[in-house]
Amino acid sequence: MTESKKKTTKKDVVETNDAEAKQPKKVKAKTVKKVKETDLLATEEPVNEGITEKATAADYGIESDVKKEKKSRKSHTESDDDKVVQIKVKSETHGVVQAEEFDWDRFEDEELRNSPKYKEYESLYDETLSTVAVDEVVMGTVIQMTSREVVINIGYKSEGVVSLNEFRYNPNLKVGDRVEVYVESQEDKKGQLLLSHKKARAINSWDRVNASLEKDEIITGYIKCRTKGGMIVDVFGIEAFLPGSQIDVKPIRDYDVFVGKTMEFKVVKINQEFKNVVVSHKALIEAELEQQKKEIIAKLEKGQVLEGTVKNITSYGVFIDLGGVDGLIHITDLSWGRVNHPEEIVKLDQKLNVVILDFDDDKKRIALGLKQLTSHPWDSIDPNLAIGDKVKGKVVVMADYGAFVEIAPGVEGLIHVSEMSWSQHLRSAQEFLKVGDEIEAVILTLDRNERKMSLGIKQLKSDPWQNIDEKYTLGSKHTAKVRNFTNFGVFVEIEEGVDGLIHISDLSWTKKIKHPAEFTAIDAEIEVVVLEIDKENRRLSLGHKQLEENPWDVFETLFTMDSIHEGTVMEVFDKGAVIALPYGVEGFVTPKHLVKEDGLMAKVDEKLQFKVIEFNKSAKKIILSHSRVFEDEKKAAEAPVKKSEPAVAKKTTRKTKTSAEKTTLGDITQLAALKEEMEEKENKASKK
Repeated sequence: MTESKKKTTKKDVVETNDAEAKQPKKVKAKTVKKVKETDLLATEEPVNEGITEKATAADYGIESDVKKEKKSRKSHTESDDDKVVQIKVKSETHGVVQAEEFDWDRFEDEELRNSPKYKEYESLYDETLSTVAVDEVVMGTVIQMTSREVVINIGYKSEGVVSLNEFRYNPNLKVGDRVEVYVESQEDKKGQLLLSHKKARAINSWDRVNASLEKDEIITGYIKCRTKGGMIVDVFGIEAFLPGSQIDVKPIRDYDVFVGKTMEFKVVKINQEFKNVVVSHKALIEAELEQQKKEIIAKLEKGQVLEGTVKNITSYGVFIDLGGVDGLIHITDLSWGRVNHPEEIVKLDQKLNVVILDFDDDKKRIALGLKQLTSHPWDSIDPNLAIGDKVKGKVVVMADYGAFVEIAPGVEGLIHVSEMSWSQHLRSAQEFLKVGDEIEAVILTLDRNERKMSLGIKQLKSDPWQNIDEKYTLGSKHTAKVRNFTNFGVFVEIEEGVDGLIHISDLSWTKKIKHPAEFTAIDAEIEVVVLEIDKENRRLSLGHKQLEENPWDVFETLFTMDSIHEGTVMEVFDKGAVIALPYGVEGFVTPKHLVKEDGLMAKVDEKLQFKVIEFNKSAKKIILSHSRVFEDEKKAAEAPVKKSEPAVAKKTTRKTKTSAEKTTLGDITQLAALKEEMEEKENKASKK
């Protein structure tokens, strides 16, 4: 209890018994409201006429206060000896309060309670107390600050203490400031009033954030920590996200330097569903920079040289700060030479002079150049350099189609893959060169106006086609290497730069080949014969089967018409069968000529007698028949020879039969391909 309240109590307890001013007064501000009236002691009776009453201090609720005011009452009693109230503490040990000459009838008098003075004092007492409800937001005054806490007075019987961390967003907080607080509890276990500034801000924070977005207001926030892609900012007690790109107009390299700072922001986006808030500090300065940018661009001219600072480096170029406006130097405008990455030329925060190449007023884009400040290397190239000259250089770039060789800083020439070797088959440039190789090349083309040059390295060697007809004469035999297959033949290389084609029909005399892969393999060696030379188009026609004589010249004398040979059924299908004949040649039989004497069809691997009913040397096919063997024998036994028939009639009959037999082979023409396969196999076997 404060000193001021003690004095008020003394006046209330000791009062003159004036008939016109009869007013009871409250004993203490801390007395319980229930016993307020019983604590008022007032009487008009003389001291010697008082009534002695015994009561416990708990009945009045003033045990602790009476002791403190004992001496004060005695002094008042001497001055006001007409009418006084004396209270004596008989024994502190027994806890008994002795009230001397206390007029209880007078105290309970309704007239005294209804007096104007009584009500006036009662209202004054009530004004000294503040009614505070739990879970309510009230305004308070900062009355004291320490390194860890803030003491706030809200007009309650005790002050509240709030952690200083809740005011991190406001580093300018000082004593006397009015702040809003949330009443968590009127009294904790220690009798302390519990307040929270953070909760008070959070209650109305969402409405305040939405209002800030609608009104485009500038708000203050405290950067709490760093997170992926940006920072977490405390705004009105809400955790908002500050993207790294929205911290400043310049790229931020170290986000940690902003942690713990209080800055101004603008709310740029709110997700109402997930309660997410995005703020920006960059937006505050963009408007001002935009005006500066317009003023700077208005003064720009093409070809103007300005000083700038390297602001950012990317894989495609460098951004330069020209003092409020940014320009881009593309990687191709950094140097006349080949640049793999801009960091090879410039560094961050480096100051350098640049020339304005172009700018766009609408898009606020400025194209800058660095290499344009120096003369082009092509202007200083040797004026005596000409086509056919040999130059030395370094391979700087490789591509599938060729290699770029730098013969001087900023002067490059292209060696196309076709100029790397005299070979005609397709190859990759990486098979010949790699980046960093120091090579010698021959200038093939030179255009100083277009600043282009083509080079070649195969020209350092003699062209093998210059004397091709002398080295590879017709009919000469050579060993070649298989390079590639096509459906129509095999491409082979006799030597580097000299390629030739073996047509599929020139691979074998006897075997019918559907694809060259059936006969040989890639990178395999094969013997060839030069059949034809086309020097103008650089083409060689080669053959493999020509290494041997044509076996069909011999087959023509062996497989004559109506001759009978033993054969083995190799394959049977719907339209006939393939028969393996002596000497490695194959023949073909139609289904009707494959029927045996017992009426059954011949089966695979079955050996039978076959008669030649057709031989075609040019088409390399032999048509056979098994049924004709036993049919002719049967006819010869049954039909007697008619001697009377003129010889002419016999010849006519024989021709008629032959033509009839041949007409039954009409379906064989559809299987000519299969017949050719059999013939080629026979030829191959005979050669072996």
